[in-house]
Amino acid sequence: MQSKEASYHSIDEYIALFPEKIQKILEQLRATIKVSAPGAEEKISYQMPAFALKGILIYFAAWNDHIGFYPTSSGTQAFKQELSIYEGSKGTVKFPIEKPLPLDLISRIVKFRVAENLKKAEMKAKKRK
Repeated sequence: MQSKEASYHSIDEYIALFPEKIQKILEQLRATIKVSAPGAEEKISYQMPAFALKGILIYFAAWNDHIGFYPTSSGTQAFKQELSIYEGSKGTVKFPIEKPLPLDLISRIVKFRVAENLKKAEMKAKKRK
């Protein structure tokens, strides 16, 4: 479903391109990320929806048979055991469209990424002093 030629300027525009069933899944994912990362900025990066807080936290995208969730390699590594039931690779998880999203797991991964980004930002600030 993802199109390299298409150009979106907001997550709303991106989600609107999909059938209603997929829109509901994407909105559910988006809402979970928003609650788990208060203050994170929504953006489009690499033509995918993304959330940023002191750097990119998470990317996601809709594909033909799955929702791609991209919490970086540290995010997949930290939850490797729980994510082992899903297809994926370093930094990527494929959630099948026909199954409910594991929203609790997604929330915990997002919170992990928030803590990671805030810690990195704090370390950079200390180095500058």
